[in-house]
Amino acid sequence: MTEDLPISIPLDGASNLRDLGGWQMADGRRLRLGHLYRSATLAHLTERDVDTIASLGLRTVCDLRGIEEAAHRPSRLPTGAERIHLPIEPTVGASLADLMQRELSTGEDVVDLLRRAYLDYGTRFIGAYRGLFDLLLEPERHALLFHCSAGKDRTGLAAALILTALGASRDTVMEDYRATDRIWRRDLALPPGTPKPLADALYATHPELLEAALDAAVEAHGGAMPLLLERGLGLTASRLERLRNLLLE
Repeated sequence: MTEDLPISIPLDGASNLRDLGGWQMADGRRLRLGHLYRSATLAHLTERDVDTIASLGLRTVCDLRGIEEAAHRPSRLPTGAERIHLPIEPTVGASLADLMQRELSTGEDVVDLLRRAYLDYGTRFIGAYRGLFDLLLEPERHALLFHCSAGKDRTGLAAALILTALGASRDTVMEDYRATDRIWRRDLALPPGTPKPLADALYATHPELLEAALDAAVEAHGGAMPLLLERGLGLTASRLERLRNLLLE
């Protein structure tokens, strides 16, 4: 079944929308279909897209974009879907502008910037992810969608934390993360004149950075995954069991 995962939902004005359901956990259960979705920005949806989104039965949309990002490009949502803002501020903009002024900047320079951002996501902004888990524990919030701008980095860590908490293997977590490379249309505008090596690095997935973000989050919360789940994400044993029973079948 994993050959058919993740299940992508095509849109005209957005991409990287997919059902997170179907992935198998270590205990043999699978994440329920139709409960949890991830995507890139929903700011440019067409009317047909809004109808498609509405057909998913969304009740909650968690926006992980920064405050200015979200204000500059408001989401288009179907009636009945409540937007919850859990801002994770982007941290590469000013530094990227500096790189673009340097003739010898490379894709590896961009990866170094992204590495710092990923480490921030897993430590400084862990509260936003904790807020996401609080919402996931409310069944009346389902179906729930979470997104950032590209649906790749901040959203990628959100999906990784959710799958890990539910009991997925690291291989499964990375398989879901890398799927962005084939599903996302790279339709997020970059500053005019961005050199191709820098653009390629920004648009690509970086599994080693996701690994580093997960490791940093674990280290910051006691050095073990169960401690990250409890101290960082608020998943006590009873809340974790409840989450798994809500989302797995």
